[in-house]
Amino acid sequence: QVQLIESGGGLVQPGASLRLSCGASGRSFGSYAMAWFRQAPEKERESVAAISWSGRTTYYTDSVKGRFTISRDNAKNTVYLQMNSLKPEDTAVYYCAGRPHSIPTMSDYDYNYWGQGTQVTVSS
Repeated sequence: QVQLIESGGGLVQPGASLRLSCGASGRSFGSYAMAWFRQAPEKERESVAAISWSGRTTYYTDSVKGRFTISRDNAKNTVYLQMNSLKPEDTAVYYCAGRPHSIPTMSDYDYNYWGQGTQVTVSS
């Protein structure tokens, strides 16, 4: 069983940066693939980025490539999402998710554990 808690969201201006963190409880975190998803008002949840248990494999949705970076520190049971050059269309609730598998996917159906979400608002 893994519990996930996101932090780091907030209100920022376009072009600014934020780093989201997702802390995980449980001794198996290091064997879990992790991902970030987001959901904007009146829109479906979408994948943002995913990372393998080792951190060597990462995936990004096209709209964030070159701006967002997913990483993890297994010693700290934490996964991060560094978000640079933020745009108003990045505004959403961001969720951390985990699956007990070494290989990440970009499908929310594959993830068993979810955090409560953290709000990111990009506005001038």
